Amino acid sequence: MNERLGLQKDAIEGARNLLLNCAEVSKGDHLLIMHEDPALGWYDSEAPALVAQVARQLGIKVTLREVGGPDNGYLHSNTRTPGDADLCANRDDYALVDAGYDCCIFFARIGDQLRFDPAIEGRRRVMCYVTSLASLASRYGRIKYTALAELKQAIDNVMLSATDIAISCPLGTNLRGRLHDHPCASSDEVSVLRFPVGVHAPIDASRFSGYVRVARYLTPTGSRVYTPASVAINQPVTADVLDGKIRRYAGNVADVQNIERHYANVASKFALDSKKVLSWHAGIHPGCHYIERVDDNPDRWSNTVFTNPRFVHFHTCGNTAPGEICWMVRDPTIAIDGVPLWDFGTLRPERVTQTEACLQRWPQLRELYAQINGEVGV
Repeated sequence: MNERLGLQKDAIEGARNLLLNCAEVSKGDHLLIMHEDPALGWYDSEAPALVAQVARQLGIKVTLREVGGPDNGYLHSNTRTPGDADLCANRDDYALVDAGYDCCIFFARIGDQLRFDPAIEGRRRVMCYVTSLASLASRYGRIKYTALAELKQAIDNVMLSATDIAISCPLGTNLRGRLHDHPCASSDEVSVLRFPVGVHAPIDASRFSGYVRVARYLTPTGSRVYTPASVAINQPVTADVLDGKIRRYAGNVADVQNIERHYANVASKFALDSKKVLSWHAGIHPGCHYIERVDDNPDRWSNTVFTNPRFVHFHTCGNTAPGEICWMVRDPTIAIDGVPLWDFGTLRPERVTQTEACLQRWPQLRELYAQINGEVGV
C-alpha cells in the first residue's frame, strides 16, 4: 500500500512537470489528451488518466480520447504520397487536433507522425514518451522539463559551433564530419514539444563520412507505417558512408542481402532515396529505461531507448526529414572538437563549459548525470 502511495505521489509530480513546465497549460485552458489503446502494447491507460485528473484539479478543461495506432493517412505535407489518405483509420482523431484546443498531449504514436507539421500559432502539441504510470513517476518523468530544455539548447549550441565531430562505438563505428560553414538548427528539428526532453537537435549528416556498424535491428523512425517494421541483423554489418550517402554494406552475406532488400522495399513503397543518411542525434536523458525483451518488439524498443545516452540514432532512407529507417548504435563516443561529450554511452556535460553551466544552475541535473543510465533492454 505504501509503495503504491509513493508511486502515485511521484506520478503526480511527473504529471505537474508535463502540464506546467512543458505544455504550459493554465486554469481555463482546454486540453485534449489523446491516449493510445493499451491493447496495442505501447501505452498504459493509467498515465493519461492521472494527467487528466491533475489537470482538472488545476482548473483545466480536459477531453480524453482513446485512439488507435499510427497509419499513413495523416502525414506532414513533405512526406505525403498519393493514396496515403485512403489508409487513414484515424481521420476523425487527427481532425480533433486542430479543433480549437489550447493544447494537445499525445500518449500515442500518432503524435510522432505530426512532429514535422508546421506549428499552429497559439496552440501547443506535446508528444509524450512516458508510456506508463511507473515511467511518469520515475526520474524520466520527474526531472524538471525546463532544466533539460536548457541543457538541450546548450548541447545544440556546442554542436552547431563545432568544427569537427567524431562518432565511434565498441563495434567499430568510425564516422566523422562537420556541419556547413554557416550552420543553423537542422531542418529535422520538430515542431511538436517532446516530453521528456530526450535528444538534441538532429545533426545534418551530409558532410559526414566513414563507417557505421549497424547491429541488432533496422527499425522505423516513427513516421510512416510499413511491413515488416523491423529486420533482424544477426551479425554486425558495416555501412560505408560518404558525405551522407551509403556507398555499400559489408558483412555476412545473408544480413547484407536482407538489409538491401528492406531498403529497396521501403524506398520503392514511398519513392525515397535508399542511399541517403539524413541526420543523427544521440540520447541525453539517462532516466530513459526499457526493461522488456528487445526481440519481442524491436520497433517499440528503438522508439523508446533513443532518448538514452547509450544510443545514437541515425535517420536514413528518405528525401526529407526524418527518413524511414533508423540505425541504433550502442554506447557511442561522440567527440566534439576532440572533447568526448558522450563517452562509451555516458553523457558527460561537465566536460564542456556551456553544459557544465547547466549543471551549476540545476543541481538535479548534476545528480541525474552522476547516476548510471537506465536499463536499455540489451
